[in-house]
Amino acid sequence: MTLAAVIFDLDGTLVDTAPDLVAVLNRLLVEGGRPRMPYAVARNEASNGAAGLLRLGLGSSASADEVERLRPRFLEVYARHIANGSRLFMGLDRLDELSSRFGLGIVTNKPDAFTKPLLAALDLARRFACVVSGDRLPQRKPDPAPLKLAATELGLAASRCVYVGDAPRDIDAGRAAGMATIAAAYGYIRPSENPHAWGADAVIRRPDDLGGALAALRSVA
Repeated sequence: MTLAAVIFDLDGTLVDTAPDLVAVLNRLLVEGGRPRMPYAVARNEASNGAAGLLRLGLGSSASADEVERLRPRFLEVYARHIANGSRLFMGLDRLDELSSRFGLGIVTNKPDAFTKPLLAALDLARRFACVVSGDRLPQRKPDPAPLKLAATELGLAASRCVYVGDAPRDIDAGRAAGMATIAAAYGYIRPSENPHAWGADAVIRRPDDLGGALAALRSVA
């Protein structure tokens, strides 16, 4: 069965959102009289959202209550600065050409209230036939339900879709949904993590390696 659609994770796979997420974290840390986090360190936590970034910035001594207390403030500031520095990853700027060969979709754990404004600001929404945000269903990745919904909205069997993501939960969700999977090793990955150990069908080191990986998967589909 031939592959007919490419579905992307959002943060760290399709769009480099770390510049804005880390900027919000450091703004809150400065407000609280704490030292800023180095960008290179905080970037790798960006896929884990506000809570993950706050836990990193506040340190191991921070309580869960403190993280939850600051989370609404983080989201408030992020909503106002959602696309100051966020950009499509270089090498993925040929989406129009990709869409001539594949249906395109997005499945993200990012809530709809942030997903839609980000895609609108970057003029990306029109390029995707389906977008499944993190609060459209009760289940979130690594549960396969959001990916199965995306396949349904694309009008395809899951086996005809490829899911591309930068976290183990992405690969787990894709495999559980019955999709081929590609691990985006250029994304928000801690130095201790090994994308080759996640069980993906392919691993790409750069965004512009996607075309070659898709061609290889199509040849064995």
